[in-house]
Amino acid sequence: MRKLALMFALIATSKLVVAQELPLKKENAFKEGESLTYKLKYGFITAAEATIKVEPSDLKFDGKPTYKLVVDARTSGTFDVFYKVRDHYDSYIDKTELTPYFYQEDIREAKYRRKDKARFYQDNKKVVANNGTYTTPTTQTFDLVSAYYFARSLDITKLKINETFKLNYFLGDEISALEIQYVGKETIKTKLGTINCLKFSPSIKPGRIFKKDSKLYLWITDDGNRVPVKAEVEILVGSVTLEIKSAQGLKYPIGK
Repeated sequence: MRKLALMFALIATSKLVVAQELPLKKENAFKEGESLTYKLKYGFITAAEATIKVEPSDLKFDGKPTYKLVVDARTSGTFDVFYKVRDHYDSYIDKTELTPYFYQEDIREAKYRRKDKARFYQDNKKVVANNGTYTTPTTQTFDLVSAYYFARSLDITKLKINETFKLNYFLGDEISALEIQYVGKETIKTKLGTINCLKFSPSIKPGRIFKKDSKLYLWITDDGNRVPVKAEVEILVGSVTLEIKSAQGLKYPIGK
């Protein structure tokens, strides 16, 4: 349940880590003050909600200014009665490179509690966490909150249908890679209106939750904001859908 807020990236399979440097657009896809709210549905039942914010930050790392990314996730309705989740995540990222300097999480799920921290040294290709120091393959390694924002600002103008790219990330006690396939363009209905979207398929690992042929699909607005508005995946029993509920403080008009 602790992975509800991270746009299904946290359930992705761990691929072989590759030393791939990814280019950014000239302008970021977001700005300070942006606030996005999502709901996670199991079938027709809303199981959880998550809010993702870009907040101003006075912290500097290596003399460089940062954005503060904040995620709060909680169960709702019947799910909140039987399995209460109150998870909080912070990530401080470079305002230009959009790579993280520092990440922390406060996990509260039923009786389970955990607090973790990680310091990213991108130039030295290492991550120093509570449980050790890890070597990274590139100068672009993320926690899964910062990966969400970095991916939105990627320059994908040369990306062709069915091509893939990978994002390296640190989670728990290892460096892994999330492989994402570009599927094409599609227009879908959302709470923000009917929007032209880019469709992607992040990799997932079959097992106790997913079917052998399960596919995870993610729709992102085909505009300057690149806001993820929907994700869905089939599981062994039923399906799980993530839908945007509200969007405030966007950098560009939605759909433009």
